[in-house]
Amino acid sequence: MSNQLIFYIMGGSVAVLVVIILVYYILSKKMQKSEYKQIRKLQQGTKEKSFSTEILYQRLYITYARIPFLKRYILKLRRRLEIINIDDEYNTRRDSAKILTRALAIVIPTAVITIIITKSNYLLMFILLIFELFMVDTLIDGSIDKKDTNLLKEQLDFFSEIRHAYHEFNMVEEAIYQVSQDDEMDISRQGEKIYETLIADDPEMELEKYYDIAPNVFLKEFAGVSYLTKEFGDRKVNGASLYLKNINNITKEMQLEILKRDKLNYVFQSLSLISIAPILLLEPLKSWSISNFSFTESWYNGKPGMIVQILILVLTIISYILVRRLKDNGSTGMNTKNTENPWQAKLYKNKFIKKIVDMFIPKDGTKEYRKVQQLLKDAASHLRMEWLYINRITLAIVTCIASLILFVYLHQLAIDYVYTEPTTTYDILRRNDRRR
Repeated sequence: MSNQLIFYIMGGSVAVLVVIILVYYILSKKMQKSEYKQIRKLQQGTKEKSFSTEILYQRLYITYARIPFLKRYILKLRRRLEIINIDDEYNTRRDSAKILTRALAIVIPTAVITIIITKSNYLLMFILLIFELFMVDTLIDGSIDKKDTNLLKEQLDFFSEIRHAYHEFNMVEEAIYQVSQDDEMDISRQGEKIYETLIADDPEMELEKYYDIAPNVFLKEFAGVSYLTKEFGDRKVNGASLYLKNINNITKEMQLEILKRDKLNYVFQSLSLISIAPILLLEPLKSWSISNFSFTESWYNGKPGMIVQILILVLTIISYILVRRLKDNGSTGMNTKNTENPWQAKLYKNKFIKKIVDMFIPKDGTKEYRKVQQLLKDAASHLRMEWLYINRITLAIVTCIASLILFVYLHQLAIDYVYTEPTTTYDILRRNDRRR
């Protein structure tokens, strides 16, 4: 190949490269001036990585909703989170799956450890597993309470910004609309709902509907004050706006509520664990006692030892429930129960069960009927008379069956102890020597 041909090829390659660079430069300039650049920016905000926790929680929510046992917990979470994440299905599903996943990550290893430790004591294993199911409810309630407290803290900043916006616009609905544009805070969705309520065709009816779904009493008060100010105007009291004065009063109440919750969390932060310590240490203490004082083996494996262990379990569970009740701040859990069609109503629709329940319900108009009805009103209970007696009958049946099972188990334990326990001679501080 001649040198002249090589120069021609090199020159042509350089020319083609220059043309490609010029075309790329011209096209990039046109793309920057067109809508292509805006589309690219929008895509950058919506693209997800190969692994996304957001998508994972959405898929876990669907999985939990299909499992019969976990469906109860995911629906309970959903009912409570719907109040906070109002009209936001995506966040409701994500938060429900996140909280339940964290609870299962704690409970499942605990259940495995319990089975390993108590594999020789089936009654203790069964009671502990039932108690751990109760702990799932406790962990869920604690997560919801924490989210509700965070919402309450966001309301302080929300009301502070409302005051500034009201000074600027001098219109209640405009102030709420401007402050509610921050999508990063949960309180913004509540603000948008209040704004939609105020500008509705029938704001009074919409306000009543919002009262039913408001996560706390402070938002109800704020919505009511905003509605009255929008409808009848603001007034000056001692030179100050009555609307802003009411907001300040609500803010003070919220600060006291937050302070009360923080104090409760500080006081009870370790009591829940301390209250269940007897259950967790029952089996290790038993193993240590038998290994060091062999005469205690006959007591632990006999009827008296089993009765004492069961009493400790019952007292521990009662103590744990009382601690949880004392710590309860009465947040979003108070109106989330299914009061329209609970399991009692479904049972009462059965004709056979209805006849049995009606036999125990006092006749309408009698003194006993009025007494029970008045007690239900005084307690502000959602239960009807029929549901109350279904609860009583169910509790009586469950208690009777559990007592029979316990008595049969203890009787069988005593018989096995008589037949299988060998005669022994022992010293208090040494292991026993079995007679042959």
